[in-house]
Formats: sequence, structure tokens, C-alpha cells
Amino acid sequence: MRLSRQRRMVLELLWRERSHLSARDIYEHLNASGRSIGHTSVYQNLEALQSAGVIECLDRANGRLYGYRSDPHSHLTCLDSGGIRDLDIELPPGLLARIEAETGYRIDSYTLQLNGRPLPGHPALEKPSPPR
Repeated sequence: MRLSRQRRMVLELLWRERSHLSARDIYEHLNASGRSIGHTSVYQNLEALQSAGVIECLDRANGRLYGYRSDPHSHLTCLDSGGIRDLDIELPPGLLARIEAETGYRIDSYTLQLNGRPLPGHPALEKPSPPR
């Protein structure tokens, strides 16, 4: 895949923001920062980057969101704010074995989609997520 100027702009924004953005968010962020790019170019470049496995795409009820990670990982969605947090979670081997026994499938990979609300006063909410 050729890394055009526009693809580089989209990737740099996703890596810098480290969040899940819509195509419209990306368009607005780039143009607000003086980087001229059209709606169509944003969509085409996001599609190309996602198809190549460079970024992730999450289909949500209110549209698609794009993230900077392409490796297998899970997500936690806040039911209050709608914010999405990337999680690196490994299920216990015993649980995977149980799932395999109940389904008859060997689990090669998995992602979890967790939904919840913040626990008041929880220390994990006070500190920022560690950089990757």
C-alpha cells in the first residue's frame, strides 16, 4: 500500500488522538488544523487503511468509528458517555477450554465487547491509561 500524503495525515491523527473517531470527526479535525482534505478522500483513505489491516473499524448503531489499532483487542463502552476504551484482556485458559468443550470449536482468537458505567471513586478512573 502506498502511503500518500492524505493517508499519512489520517494515520497521524488517529495515532495522536488514540481514540475512536468517525470519518466526520477525522475530516473536521484535519481541516480545523489547516490540513485540507475532502470528505470523499477521508472515506476512501479510511476504507483503504482498514482493508489493508492498518486500522480498525467499529460498526456502531450511530455509524462507523475508526481506531489506530489493528491488533486483536477488546473494547469497553461507557453506557453514560458512549466513550470507547481499548482493553488488552486474556481470558483464563480454563474458561477458554470450557467454551471449546461447550461449542466444539477451537478458539484461535477472540475480542470482547464490554458495556458498563463508571464505578464512583474507582482509582482506575483517576489515572490515565498507560501509553502503548
